Amino acid sequence: MNHNDSIKCVVEECKFHCKDDNYCTLNQIEVVKHTSNANKVENTDCGSFKRE
Repeated sequence: MNHNDSIKCVVEECKFHCKDDNYCTLNQIEVVKHTSNANKVENTDCGSFKRE
């Protein structure tokens, strides 16, 4: 499966995870925040995630 060299990903449960290595197969992702002020890593996520 082709992956995007610019997007590393270790979430194997995602539909878009490249099964051959730790990269994403999407052309781009959307990063989303859970709070009005995202001042910690925990306040953000990959909004493009889809369960396999």
